[in-house]
This record gives sequence, C-alpha cells and structure tokens, in this order.
Amino acid sequence: MTLNSLADVPQTQQERLAFIEFRSMFLGSMNRSDLVQRFGVSDSAASRDFALYRQLAPGNIHYDRSCAVYLASDVFSPLYSYAPEQVLTALAEGFGDNFVATLSPWLLSELPGRGNVPNVEIVIPVSRALYAGQALQIEYHSLSRGKSQKVILPLALVDNGLRWHLRAYEPAHERYADFVLNRIEQARPINGDVDQCLVRQQDSEWQQHVELELTPHPQLKHPETIAYEYRMVDQCLRMSVRLSLAGYLLRRWNVDCSADHRLKGPHYLLWLRNSVQLQQHDALYIAPGFMDLGQYRHTETTDAEA
Repeated sequence: MTLNSLADVPQTQQERLAFIEFRSMFLGSMNRSDLVQRFGVSDSAASRDFALYRQLAPGNIHYDRSCAVYLASDVFSPLYSYAPEQVLTALAEGFGDNFVATLSPWLLSELPGRGNVPNVEIVIPVSRALYAGQALQIEYHSLSRGKSQKVILPLALVDNGLRWHLRAYEPAHERYADFVLNRIEQARPINGDVDQCLVRQQDSEWQQHVELELTPHPQLKHPETIAYEYRMVDQCLRMSVRLSLAGYLLRRWNVDCSADHRLKGPHYLLWLRNSVQLQQHDALYIAPGFMDLGQYRHTETTDAEA
C-alpha cells in the first residue's frame, strides 16, 4: 500500500476507513452495523468500505462468519498514524467530531479533572477573535483587581491540565499574560486589523524554550520505576518546553523544583535537576519549591491567575 493509493480515496470515505481501522485496532472487532450507525451509510456502502479497507491494508482484519464480525489480526499494520493523547480521548469520550449525535465512550473511563470547563458563550467570541486576529474587550475577574474591563489581543489557547487559559497581550499595561477563560464574564471582538504574528513574535516567554531535566525524586525507594514510566534515558527525562508553559507543567506533574529536593511526600515523584540554572526565569515561580516562600515574587505577567 502506498500513500498515493490512500490519497486517491475521497475524504468522506477516508473518515470511514479510519473508523474501521481505529475500532478494529483498539477494540479488536467491529461489524457493518457499527459503520452504518456512526455514519448513516447503507449496508451495501458499508460492505464496500470494508472491502476497500481490506484491499488497502491486507491482513489487518478478517471476517469471522461464525460471529458475523470483522476481527483484528495478530499482525496489524495501520494506514494512519495515532498520537496517544488522541487515542485515549477517543476511547474515553467517543470517536470523531460528531456534534449532531451524542458520543459515548467506548471503554469505561473517568475524567475527574474536567469540571472547570469554560462557558461556550465565552469561547465563541474568544475563538473568533483569535482566528481573525482581532482585539477583544472583556469584563474580567482578577484576583488582584477584582472585576474590570480590559482590551486584550488573543494570541493562543492553553490547556494547562487544570483549566483553559487565553495567552494574550494587554496594551494598556504593555504586558503578556494568561487570562483564565472561566474568569471572563463578557467578551466582544473589536473591529480592526492587528498584526497578530508580530505581537506573538515579541512575546519572549512564549518564543523562548527552556530545557527541563527531570529525574526520579531522590526520596524514592525504587527510582527505576519512575525512570521506566517516563521513558527516561540515563535516569533523566529532558524536555524542551515554552518558557511561558513550563511552570504549568511542573506544577501539574508535582515536580520538586527545590535545589536540594527538600519537598517530601508520596506525590513528589520527580525532581527538577537543573532548577538552579533556571532560577532567573520568573515564569517558573509557580512551580513547587522553585523558590523559598520568603523569596516568592508575585508577578501577573507569568501567574496563571492574571
């Protein structure tokens, strides 16, 4: 099978082929009714899709007449590429971008961290302004100033694992900051073109990357377990992360960022080995143990709670 042969297949049919492959590969079996129910095609069209998939990927699936289902073979060579995050999301929440029908998970799963979700009525003007490169006038609830009106230029959406932020530039204070979507009460796009690319390029903390050197925490009895879990090389996981996002990652993963790995507890499995070399970066101050509490400097340009 070559990419050219798959590229010749119409996009709508490719979506059905991807569904056949995904379900077969990760669930082990499927039948025509699964395809009919998902896409609303006829039985004959579903049969043609299965025939085409078997032609393009011979040996991936075979038909079991006793059970009337297609089964995945022991040797499976997928046509498509799959990112682990996409696979797990599809298995936990449903496959595809189907907003017409309610998707149901394919496997039993729980997503306890999805409670703090933004209001769709706020996401609409925010996403439109971000896409069009427009400024936004917002009513915003801030920890330091309470409720106030602001004009911001949206630059990027960020999911820090706990909640959604909007990376934006605030001209009145000449600062780049992360605005929590759930704290935006009103949002209205402002007409007029803005050089969004230029503004984004001048966001130094967004453009700059830092290398994090994560190792198993020295307090662990079996550090090799964590080394295996995180696929470390020589007991170290090296990650290049945007400076503006590094603090979120370190806080989400409960990484001990103290220079002497002094933080204790079963939730500290990782230690930032090169924390001393990164001390000059304000954006990392929200990470656990990065600075002594007495030295902590609150700065809204990097704090998630701007």
